[in-house]
Amino acid sequence: MIGFRVCARRRKVADEWVARFRVLPVANVSDSMARLSAGGAGLRPMHAGGAMAGVALTVKTRPGDNLMLHHALDIAGPGDVVVVDAGGQLANAMLGEMMALHARRRGLAGIVVNGAIRDADTIRQWNLPIYALGITHRGPYKNGPGEINVPVAIDGMVIQPGDLVIGDGDGVLCVPFDEVPDVCAAAEAKLAAEQKEMPLIEAGRSERGWVLETLRAAGCTFET
Repeated sequence: MIGFRVCARRRKVADEWVARFRVLPVANVSDSMARLSAGGAGLRPMHAGGAMAGVALTVKTRPGDNLMLHHALDIAGPGDVVVVDAGGQLANAMLGEMMALHARRRGLAGIVVNGAIRDADTIRQWNLPIYALGITHRGPYKNGPGEINVPVAIDGMVIQPGDLVIGDGDGVLCVPFDEVPDVCAAAEAKLAAEQKEMPLIEAGRSERGWVLETLRAAGCTFET
Protein backbone atom coordinates (compact mmCIF):
# COMPACT_ATOMS: atom_id res chain seq x y z
CA MET A 1 0.00 0.00 0.00
CA ILE A 2 1.48 3.33 -1.04
CA GLY A 3 2.13 5.41 2.05
CA PHE A 4 2.33 2.45 4.41
CA ARG A 5 4.81 -0.15 3.20
CA VAL A 6 8.23 -1.69 3.69
CA CYS A 7 10.13 -2.07 0.43
CA ALA A 8 13.24 -4.11 -0.28
CA ARG A 9 16.59 -2.41 -0.77
CA ARG A 10 17.70 -3.69 -4.17
CA ARG A 11 21.29 -2.45 -4.16
CA LYS A 12 23.86 -0.93 -1.82
CA VAL A 13 27.25 0.73 -2.01
CA ALA A 14 30.10 -1.73 -1.41
CA ASP A 15 32.01 -1.68 1.88
CA GLU A 16 35.27 -0.73 0.14
CA TRP A 17 33.78 2.56 -1.05
CA VAL A 18 32.35 3.30 2.39
CA ALA A 19 35.81 2.86 3.89
CA ARG A 20 37.43 5.21 1.38
CA PHE A 21 34.83 7.92 1.96
CA ARG A 22 35.07 7.63 5.74
CA VAL A 23 38.44 9.41 5.71
CA LEU A 24 37.40 12.15 3.26
CA PRO A 25 36.17 15.53 4.53
CA VAL A 26 32.55 16.14 3.56
CA ALA A 27 33.60 19.55 2.21
CA ASN A 28 35.99 17.93 -0.28
CA VAL A 29 33.28 15.55 -1.45
CA SER A 30 30.79 18.41 -1.74
CA ASP A 31 33.23 20.44 -3.87
CA SER A 32 33.71 17.39 -6.08
CA MET A 33 29.93 17.32 -6.65
CA ALA A 34 29.90 20.92 -7.92
CA ARG A 35 28.57 22.19 -4.56
CA LEU A 36 25.01 21.47 -5.69
CA SER A 37 23.93 18.91 -3.12
CA ALA A 38 23.45 19.32 0.63
CA GLY A 39 21.14 18.25 3.41
CA GLY A 40 20.72 21.83 4.57
CA ALA A 41 22.65 23.94 7.05
CA GLY A 42 20.16 23.09 9.80
CA LEU A 43 21.11 19.41 9.84
CA ARG A 44 23.70 19.37 12.62
CA PRO A 45 25.64 16.67 14.49
CA MET A 46 24.09 15.80 17.85
CA HIS A 47 26.72 13.23 18.92
CA ALA A 48 30.04 13.63 20.68
CA GLY A 49 32.03 13.63 17.47
CA GLY A 50 33.37 11.46 14.69
CA ALA A 51 32.71 11.05 10.99
CA MET A 52 29.84 9.06 9.49
CA ALA A 53 29.88 6.91 6.36
CA GLY A 54 27.45 4.17 5.47
CA VAL A 55 24.69 2.83 3.27
CA ALA A 56 21.31 4.55 3.24
CA LEU A 57 18.26 2.79 4.61
CA THR A 58 15.52 5.35 4.09
CA VAL A 59 12.38 6.11 6.07
CA LYS A 60 9.56 8.45 5.09
CA THR A 61 7.14 9.04 7.91
CA ARG A 62 4.27 11.24 8.96
CA PRO A 63 5.71 14.20 10.89
CA GLY A 64 5.70 13.46 14.61
CA ASP A 65 5.25 9.68 14.22
CA ASN A 66 8.14 7.22 14.61
CA LEU A 67 6.49 3.81 14.17
CA MET A 68 8.28 3.16 10.87
CA LEU A 69 11.57 4.38 12.31
CA HIS A 70 11.27 1.75 15.03
CA HIS A 71 10.89 -0.95 12.37
CA ALA A 72 13.76 0.50 10.34
CA LEU A 73 16.05 0.17 13.37
CA ASP A 74 14.95 -3.43 13.77
CA ILE A 75 15.85 -4.36 10.17
CA ALA A 76 18.92 -2.14 9.72
CA GLY A 77 22.29 -3.77 10.10
CA PRO A 78 25.95 -2.92 10.64
CA GLY A 79 27.14 -0.16 8.35
CA ASP A 80 23.67 1.21 7.59
CA VAL A 81 22.74 4.86 7.95
CA VAL A 82 19.04 5.23 8.69
CA VAL A 83 17.85 8.41 6.94
CA VAL A 84 14.49 9.68 8.18
CA ASP A 85 12.40 12.24 6.34
CA ALA A 86 10.07 13.43 9.09
CA GLY A 87 8.99 16.50 7.16
CA GLY A 88 11.31 18.85 9.04
CA GLN A 89 8.84 19.09 11.92
CA LEU A 90 10.38 20.03 15.28
CA ALA A 91 7.37 19.69 17.59
CA ASN A 92 7.93 16.00 18.33
CA ALA A 93 11.19 14.10 18.78
CA MET A 94 11.65 11.16 16.43
CA LEU A 95 14.08 9.32 18.70
CA GLY A 96 15.81 9.49 22.05
CA GLU A 97 18.42 7.62 24.05
CA MET A 98 16.67 4.23 24.06
CA MET A 99 16.31 4.10 20.29
CA ALA A 100 19.84 5.42 19.88
CA LEU A 101 21.12 2.69 22.19
CA HIS A 102 19.27 0.09 20.10
CA ALA A 103 20.95 1.52 16.99
CA ARG A 104 24.36 1.32 18.67
CA ARG A 105 23.78 -2.29 19.65
CA ARG A 106 22.92 -3.19 16.06
CA GLY A 107 26.10 -1.57 14.75
CA LEU A 108 24.51 1.19 12.69
CA ALA A 109 26.86 3.68 11.06
CA GLY A 110 24.57 6.58 11.87
CA ILE A 111 21.11 8.16 11.86
CA VAL A 112 19.97 11.25 9.99
CA VAL A 113 16.68 12.85 11.02
CA ASN A 114 14.91 15.55 9.07
CA GLY A 115 13.24 16.52 12.32
CA ALA A 116 14.01 16.59 16.04
CA ILE A 117 15.49 14.29 18.68
CA ARG A 118 15.45 14.27 22.48
CA ASP A 119 17.64 13.03 25.36
CA ALA A 120 20.28 15.26 23.84
CA ASP A 121 22.52 15.35 26.92
CA THR A 122 23.01 11.60 26.72
CA ILE A 123 23.36 11.41 22.96
CA ARG A 124 26.02 14.15 23.06
CA GLN A 125 28.20 11.80 25.11
CA TRP A 126 28.07 8.99 22.55
CA ASN A 127 30.03 8.54 19.33
CA LEU A 128 27.12 7.10 17.34
CA PRO A 129 26.73 9.69 14.55
CA ILE A 130 23.29 11.29 14.80
CA TYR A 131 22.31 14.34 12.77
CA ALA A 132 19.06 16.25 13.24
CA LEU A 133 17.44 19.64 12.77
CA GLY A 134 16.70 20.29 16.42
CA ILE A 135 15.84 19.12 19.93
CA THR A 136 12.56 18.88 21.84
CA HIS A 137 11.40 17.00 24.93
CA ARG A 138 8.00 16.18 23.39
CA GLY A 139 7.76 12.57 22.34
CA PRO A 140 6.39 11.08 19.11
CA TYR A 141 3.29 9.08 18.22
CA LYS A 142 3.39 5.49 17.01
CA ASN A 143 0.53 5.03 14.59
CA GLY A 144 2.00 5.37 11.11
CA PRO A 145 1.74 5.64 8.21
CA GLY A 146 5.17 5.65 6.62
CA GLU A 147 7.44 3.94 4.13
CA ILE A 148 10.83 2.23 4.29
CA ASN A 149 13.34 2.04 1.44
CA VAL A 150 11.74 4.63 -0.81
CA PRO A 151 13.37 7.78 -2.20
CA VAL A 152 13.38 10.66 0.29
CA ALA A 153 14.54 14.26 0.08
CA ILE A 154 16.00 16.58 2.71
CA ASP A 155 16.21 20.23 1.71
CA GLY A 156 16.41 19.23 -1.96
CA MET A 157 18.99 16.47 -1.45
CA VAL A 158 17.54 13.21 -2.74
CA ILE A 159 18.56 9.98 -1.02
CA GLN A 160 17.83 6.62 -2.60
CA PRO A 161 18.02 3.34 -0.67
CA GLY A 162 21.56 1.99 -0.98
CA ASP A 163 23.19 5.37 -1.69
CA LEU A 164 26.27 6.43 0.24
CA VAL A 165 25.62 8.85 3.12
CA ILE A 166 28.48 10.69 4.82
CA GLY A 167 28.72 13.27 7.56
CA ASP A 168 31.13 15.23 9.73
CA GLY A 169 31.14 18.54 11.59
CA ASP A 170 30.19 20.35 8.38
CA GLY A 171 26.96 18.40 7.87
CA VAL A 172 25.52 15.54 5.82
CA LEU A 173 25.90 14.63 2.15
CA CYS A 174 24.50 11.86 -0.03
CA VAL A 175 26.57 10.46 -2.91
CA PRO A 176 24.31 8.70 -5.44
CA PHE A 177 25.05 5.01 -5.97
CA ASP A 178 26.11 5.35 -9.61
CA GLU A 179 28.35 8.36 -8.93
CA VAL A 180 30.38 6.91 -6.07
CA PRO A 181 33.55 5.87 -8.00
CA ASP A 182 33.92 9.16 -9.90
CA VAL A 183 33.16 11.32 -6.86
CA CYS A 184 35.59 9.33 -4.73
CA ALA A 185 38.43 9.79 -7.23
CA ALA A 186 37.78 13.53 -7.49
CA ALA A 187 37.51 14.01 -3.72
CA GLU A 188 40.68 12.05 -3.02
CA ALA A 189 42.55 14.17 -5.57
CA LYS A 190 41.21 17.36 -4.00
CA LEU A 191 42.24 16.25 -0.52
CA ALA A 192 45.74 15.39 -1.76
CA ALA A 193 46.07 18.83 -3.38
CA GLU A 194 44.97 20.57 -0.18
CA GLN A 195 47.39 18.55 1.93
CA LYS A 196 50.18 19.62 -0.41
CA GLU A 197 49.15 23.27 -0.16
CA MET A 198 48.85 23.49 3.63
CA PRO A 199 52.62 23.49 4.37
CA LEU A 200 53.09 26.23 1.75
CA ILE A 201 50.47 28.37 3.49
CA GLU A 202 52.14 27.86 6.86
CA ALA A 203 55.50 28.83 5.34
CA GLY A 204 54.06 31.94 3.68
CA ARG A 205 54.86 30.60 0.19
CA SER A 206 51.34 29.98 -1.08
CA GLU A 207 50.68 31.45 -4.53
CA ARG A 208 47.94 34.11 -4.22
CA GLY A 209 48.20 35.79 -7.59
CA TRP A 210 45.04 34.08 -8.79
CA VAL A 211 42.94 36.40 -6.60
CA LEU A 212 43.94 39.58 -8.47
CA GLU A 213 43.75 37.80 -11.80
CA THR A 214 40.20 36.68 -11.07
CA LEU A 215 39.14 40.15 -9.91
CA ARG A 216 40.59 41.82 -13.02
CA ALA A 217 39.06 39.23 -15.33
CA ALA A 218 35.69 39.94 -13.73
CA GLY A 219 36.04 43.67 -14.37
CA CYS A 220 36.90 44.89 -10.88
CA THR A 221 38.44 48.38 -10.76
CA PHE A 222 41.03 49.59 -8.27
CA GLU A 223 41.56 53.15 -7.03
CA THR A 224 45.12 54.45 -6.75
